[in-house]
Amino acid sequence: MKYLFVLGRNVELSAEEVKSFLNRTNNKIKNFKQNENAVLVETEKELDKNAIDRLGGVIAIGETADIHKEELYLGTSNKLNYVIWDYSDKTDKVREHLKRRFKLERLKATEKKLGRMIELQGGKTASTLSTRNLDEQFFTFDDEFGRIIQVCDYEKLEKRDMQKPVRRSELSISPRLAKIMINLSEVKKGKLVDGFCGIGAILAEALLQGIPVIGIDKDKDALDGAKKNLEWQGALSEQYRLIKADSRTVGIGSAEVMVSEPELGEILRRPPTKEKANETFTQFERLMISVINNLKKNISGRFVFSMPYIKVDKGRASCNAEEIAERTGLNLVLKIPEFRENQIVGREIVVLE
Repeated sequence: MKYLFVLGRNVELSAEEVKSFLNRTNNKIKNFKQNENAVLVETEKELDKNAIDRLGGVIAIGETADIHKEELYLGTSNKLNYVIWDYSDKTDKVREHLKRRFKLERLKATEKKLGRMIELQGGKTASTLSTRNLDEQFFTFDDEFGRIIQVCDYEKLEKRDMQKPVRRSELSISPRLAKIMINLSEVKKGKLVDGFCGIGAILAEALLQGIPVIGIDKDKDALDGAKKNLEWQGALSEQYRLIKADSRTVGIGSAEVMVSEPELGEILRRPPTKEKANETFTQFERLMISVINNLKKNISGRFVFSMPYIKVDKGRASCNAEEIAERTGLNLVLKIPEFRENQIVGREIVVLE
């Protein structure tokens, strides 16, 4: 099977998420090729029909098809609005073939434009879908042609984020990033621990995927908020456990992975001095080393967490992930920035195992 994954604004992070998602769903990758903000992946097995709901950094998923043999329009009317996601220098030839094909089939076919552009992390731009009244979406990727079969439901994500009972907009990550981090953990059937669970953003996304969770936080108000949010989402009490404790000393029993967004330091309105930023990094490193050394006795798999990535002068500075790995006896799998240009305090997503 060959699938196209159209990636979100952080292309590097999204590509790693796709790899981890396929690994955690036991779907062997036979070939993996990237072109701009898309990857074409040959897999051993078919994707789940709801795979897009479990991915945070993917806009759409397509499946390759034979443009000469397969039925290209699955609707019933004689009118067809379509778009082409273009990742090939052969798209114009495909476009002409489609026009001839639709004309022979007496279809009133109109190609629409993808519409708006999104700014990718790093400054480049890419097309994204803005047209709603579409009957089909096709794609080209090098020599491959196919049809989009799954599209991210951003309205559902926004509702889950904005309408939950308790929100902390400056202190909580989005459902999108929570899903990315869960996939990077490659959790399968074991428990997921969030050592800094706050109001439960990561816990909520894990529970939606049927993953049992343990949430730890020192803040009772945050834990009360997490309980309200999980109940609002419909989580059953036997699926989760909330603990008021310090993750540097708490006992949790056995679990498979840790996925966390610790506090990233003060909320800053202007870039700090290098000295002030280094103080934040040193405190964060000490905290994470203590937390991981405590929890790793009970966690068999990966540790995925975010670290502060702070704008300083004309650039950005970050923690020493290599030092954290060395002092916890773990291996650094990846470290990828996740930020927007106007953010003073961004993130780096780290995976240790």
